Amino acid sequence: MIINILKSEDRGKADLGWLKTRYSFSFSNYYNPRRMHFGMLRVLNDDHIAGGMGFGMHPHDNMEIITIPTAGGLRHRDSMGNSATVHAGEVQVMSAGKGIYHSEVNPYQEPVELFQIWIFPDKDNVEPRYDQKSYSDMLVPGQWSLIVGPKGASDVALWIHQNAFLSLFQGNETPIATHYTPYSPGQGLYLMVVEGNATVEGHQLNRRDSIEVYDFERLNIETAPNTQLLAIEVPIK
Repeated sequence: MIINILKSEDRGKADLGWLKTRYSFSFSNYYNPRRMHFGMLRVLNDDHIAGGMGFGMHPHDNMEIITIPTAGGLRHRDSMGNSATVHAGEVQVMSAGKGIYHSEVNPYQEPVELFQIWIFPDKDNVEPRYDQKSYSDMLVPGQWSLIVGPKGASDVALWIHQNAFLSLFQGNETPIATHYTPYSPGQGLYLMVVEGNATVEGHQLNRRDSIEVYDFERLNIETAPNTQLLAIEVPIK
C-alpha cells in the first residue's frame, strides 16, 4: 500500500471576491508540477460562489464534469438546451464529449458551496450529455453509498464515461469503524474528509484533508461522530 497525504492548508487557493476556492490539483493560475492529477482524476476544486455570481457560458470538451453542492444551489444552462438547478443533496454530471457550452451560476443571495470534479473520459468525442439527481435518500448512516459510477455499475447512481466510482460515507452520532474496498483491482483511491475527522490506516485526517492510496485491497478507516467522507476511485493509468 502506497499512501500520500494532502493537508487542507496545503491545497492551492484563489480569492476573486465572488469566488473563493481551494485546489487539490493544478488549475487556473495555481500551478504545482507535483499536483497535476491523480490517475484519471484531473480536478477537485472546493468552491464558494457568492450570490448572483458564477461562470458564464464557456466551452469544454472530452471531460467528465461532476458537481456536488454541499450548501445552496447552482443553476446550470448549456448549449443542448438543458436548464436546471442542482442543490445540496444532489449531484450533477456532464459529459463534455465532442464539445459543449455551459454556464453555472448561483441564482440565490446566499453563497453556494460545492465540489467541482473533472475526470478524464475513457473515450473521446462522445455525444455530450447532462444529468442530475438527488442522493439524499441513498445515504445510509455508517455505510458507503455510490452516487456516480461507470454505465451499468448501479441502478441508482449516475454514470460517466470512465471506470470511476464516487461514493459518500455518512457517519452518525457515534464513532464508526469502516473500510473501503476497490470496485476494480489495481485502481487508486482519492479520499477526502468532507466534514469531521477520521483515522485512515493510522493517519489522522481533519476536515478537508485528503489521502491518495495506491496498490491496496482494503483501506481501514475509523471515523469520529458525524463525519462525512468522499471517495473517488479511478484508474491510475
